Amino acid sequence: MEASTVVARLGRVSRLARRPLPLLARAVGLATAVTVAVLVVGILLVVADGNPHNDIVSTIDDWAKSLAGPFADMFAPHAHKLAVALNWGVAAAVYLVAGNVLATRLRRLAGIEHKD
Repeated sequence: MEASTVVARLGRVSRLARRPLPLLARAVGLATAVTVAVLVVGILLVVADGNPHNDIVSTIDDWAKSLAGPFADMFAPHAHKLAVALNWGVAAAVYLVAGNVLATRLRRLAGIEHKD
């Protein structure tokens, strides 16, 4: 087999391997947006004294607690609302930065430049 044939085949394989990357980048972006939204809404519900007996408030609070789990005790002020705002806010910021970095990297691997 000639070298040019091998290079051509590798080029086709590389293009095929990159084909799902734009979709994956969009999925990462969507997951990032949903994660950050849940945390921000959770912060707002805690700060605004959302009714914990309401199913929607309770569900969002549970999801936000799960997502912010690794960041739960980064800051420990005495005021509960401030602690939630700080810890969940840091979690939202970290998820936002990490998700955007990953999505951008996937777009670049796929050969797509992000439009600002």
